[in-house]
Amino acid sequence: MINVKNLAFSYTKAPFMEDINFNVPKGEIFGFLGPSGAGKSTLQKILTGLILGYRGNAIVNGIEVKNRDNSFYENIGVDFEFPSLYEKLTARQNLKFFGSLYSKQLSDIDSLLNAVGLDRDADKKISEYSKGMKSRLNFIKALLHNPDILFLDEPTSGLDPANARTMKDMILTEKTKGKTIILTTHNMQDATELCDRVAFIVDGKIKVMDSPHSLIMLKGANKIEYSYIENGIKKKSNCLIAETVKDKTLNLLIASGNLRSIHSCEPTLNDIFIEVTGRKLE
Repeated sequence: MINVKNLAFSYTKAPFMEDINFNVPKGEIFGFLGPSGAGKSTLQKILTGLILGYRGNAIVNGIEVKNRDNSFYENIGVDFEFPSLYEKLTARQNLKFFGSLYSKQLSDIDSLLNAVGLDRDADKKISEYSKGMKSRLNFIKALLHNPDILFLDEPTSGLDPANARTMKDMILTEKTKGKTIILTTHNMQDATELCDRVAFIVDGKIKVMDSPHSLIMLKGANKIEYSYIENGIKKKSNCLIAETVKDKTLNLLIASGNLRSIHSCEPTLNDIFIEVTGRKLE
């Protein structure tokens, strides 16, 4: 669905984004992770046709983006981090207006509003909406025309845990429908939970690209930590998974039934990002 080859772009004469290569097949959730200014938003703008002066190839749904026409937008849905809504219109009026821009059969507006818990506020003006309500409305606006590809930028930003869970469940549901989803986020937990593959972007270049699970296993999910009580004091210890049979303390605790807890010590995706890139997400 997306084929990017030798992509390069700069806002100035100085190099910025260089040698970007990746493919995203149908039905995959692909995540871009990186600090502010790394190039994530620029890449999103190129793939959605907002920036056309790039070098190399950016082919989305079979179309070279720099050659796109208005029909290109019939098959992509975009949910940028900052909602693009008309403040003086209600939620329902916003959806009807944006829906009118497409020639495709639209999804049912009431069903979409209900799915994100906005059915009771459907006829309230956007100026009265909270940030989280605007984020949820902007998300379903991207689903209105049932696009083949979704571009989501920080979709759970500003949401409470319950609404963030609703949003993530809806994203996974869209995947089951065969949608291809590009996710840009600072939230490593979201990336780990949702993405089939992720790409770490720093200084306009992809540093590493793989599935979250593969990255976590590759970078040292090879140790366990356990706790126990000794003379009334809680203690902790650890050992390599391959060395558990040699750990006398661990084996005595298991045999005596005095082991309090045991768990593997996988690094988080954030730990791996810092190790690979030498940078922190901001």
